[in-house]
Amino acid sequence: MIKTTSSLKALVCLGAAAVVTLTGACAGSSPSTSTTPFDPGAPLVQFSTSHFAGAGNCAQCHSNLKDASGKDVSIDTQWRSTMMANAARDPYFLAKVASEAADLPALKSAIEDACAICHMPMARTQAVSDGTTVSVLGNGFLSASNSLNKAALDGNSCTLCHQIQSSGLGTPDTFDGKYVIDTSTKAPNRIAFGHYANPLIDPMQSVVGFTPALGEQTNSAGLCGTCHTVYTPFVDSQGNVKGTFPEQTPYMEWANSIYGSNPAQQLACQFCHMPLASGPVAISNNPTTITPRSTFYQHGFIGGSSLILNIMSSHVSDLKLSASTEQMLATSQLTSTQLGTRSGQVSVVSSVIENGVMKVTLSVSDQTGHKFPTGFPSRRVWIQFTVTDSSGKVVFESGKPNADGRISGNDADSKTGAYEPHYNLITRSDQVQIYESIMSDTDGKVTYNLLRAASYLKDNRLLPTGFNKATAPPDAGVYGDALNDANFIGGSDQVTYQISLSGKGTYIVTARLLYQTISYQFAKAFLGSDALVKSFLGYYQAADKTPNLVSSVSKTLG
Repeated sequence: MIKTTSSLKALVCLGAAAVVTLTGACAGSSPSTSTTPFDPGAPLVQFSTSHFAGAGNCAQCHSNLKDASGKDVSIDTQWRSTMMANAARDPYFLAKVASEAADLPALKSAIEDACAICHMPMARTQAVSDGTTVSVLGNGFLSASNSLNKAALDGNSCTLCHQIQSSGLGTPDTFDGKYVIDTSTKAPNRIAFGHYANPLIDPMQSVVGFTPALGEQTNSAGLCGTCHTVYTPFVDSQGNVKGTFPEQTPYMEWANSIYGSNPAQQLACQFCHMPLASGPVAISNNPTTITPRSTFYQHGFIGGSSLILNIMSSHVSDLKLSASTEQMLATSQLTSTQLGTRSGQVSVVSSVIENGVMKVTLSVSDQTGHKFPTGFPSRRVWIQFTVTDSSGKVVFESGKPNADGRISGNDADSKTGAYEPHYNLITRSDQVQIYESIMSDTDGKVTYNLLRAASYLKDNRLLPTGFNKATAPPDAGVYGDALNDANFIGGSDQVTYQISLSGKGTYIVTARLLYQTISYQFAKAFLGSDALVKSFLGYYQAADKTPNLVSSVSKTLG
């Protein structure tokens, strides 16, 4: 057995933006096929090692699958354009690895090893088993000449997830990417777990050298929690490692919601991120007489990385993707569709104009099973609140998005070391309600570099229903002014806007809940001159940075 460990304690999945970022929010723009040239992409990766096989190997039998409605639910077709498939190709992740390594060159090897655990897991596990060097940059896994390059570029692929043992799932023993893979059993007896009993064994043994078997863990949130509970070490100003920092805790957030803690309402990650196909599905095309199975989980892994998907759709060849432009855009649209309807909602609780003062209270709800946004701390959600008069003139606006990715009035986007606090009452246009996490270094200063992050100055991300901020574990807790805000509770928050008006008349109030995959400062916080950093910055500069619309509401007053 191999149980993943890091060569630097608890340094895992640095820049874990590439792993499916659980339900965030999107319902905004996606590049259209009319402006993005079509690129067919490369074939799926095929390779075989003593412990793994490529997605292209598995696709031989798991393609051309249809559900009861006739929809194509082929595993290879849906998976190849996901962030899971592209965990090792995500340009933001790669730039972040290169940047952190440039910031702390003494820790370069440890950084690369840790990041490979969840972004290049097959290559990393194989290398550890073989006793060879784990390396990402330079002549490491990213190099075409590296013997494990194909295994690395296959990302979070079939024979990684389906070989994870049930032992310790959902506990700290398997957090930080410490999933357990059996590396002692040889082909064709290597076990590939699935959630169906009595599988047909011979075809898989002969085609890919694995033996299918029932493994209930494939339906569990704990399996996802191995790479979605991440701690990174932090260093002081002298570069000395001082402790670990909870970089992302989606699993812990879920475990403290009604969806994870209440058996009567329990829903695992797969319910939202791998929605069931319609009716029974013949899960393999070999043999053609196979009996269709019910409860087939689709492999679309819809998350919240809309901007990254859009960037990748425009650079299919550069990034050596095995998905076409069309497939990348389709996954981006699925992200927008699902997350724009199932992530968050803004509504008007009360509204009144008295003595020339408008007072509007909004409720913002979290409709996910974890914090919103969740995952990598570059994500943020905010309220754009606008008041217009009867002529359409804007008389008040808070949270206006700019084309370059900044938010008007947000101190973090205009002042070094500053950030917006959590608000219960907003009276000025330079006050913006932003649901986000803000990291600080050992000196208490704002930082956007992971290995400098020692604690949270602010974490007011919307809480899932059932989450109790008073009893939640500190690693998944609330920080800053939201901790003492009585209406910031599990499932929702309320914020009041109080605005002085210059005259009587009719006014239209509009509130929009907006989402960004990468905040302005996170997009700028890169060190070094590595080609991976330069590439991402070029991609980001050219990308449409229009925020994703999560929810909106309008009301006429006066």
